[in-house]
Amino acid sequence: MSNAIMVIFPHREQYTWVFDDEKVGLVREPFVQGVPEMIDALVADIPNAEKGFRMLFSATPFPGYQAEMVLLREEYGGNWYRWESKNMEGWLCPAMFKYFTQAPPKLYCKAEQIKPST
Repeated sequence: MSNAIMVIFPHREQYTWVFDDEKVGLVREPFVQGVPEMIDALVADIPNAEKGFRMLFSATPFPGYQAEMVLLREEYGGNWYRWESKNMEGWLCPAMFKYFTQAPPKLYCKAEQIKPST
């Protein structure tokens, strides 16, 4: 299991959060089944997050992470995770395996504002 911190740039489109990641062949990949509500909680303090923000995630803790998601179970090729401190659950679709060879027992996430380039 890698300890790499990965980055995606979700934004809102058609009432849900989506992201593109050309490196792994994903375009407008949607978050579904509880995950949009988790993202809403993560970005609550980020102005204009719907236009885009930086999401860092890893299978190991990293400085400043906001959320620890615990693997609950596999279903339909994806996996359910629970954010205990917020009492929320969400399903991550099989696109997760573009980043991990197997479902990590825990996922750590942080949402950051994208700073305008100067």
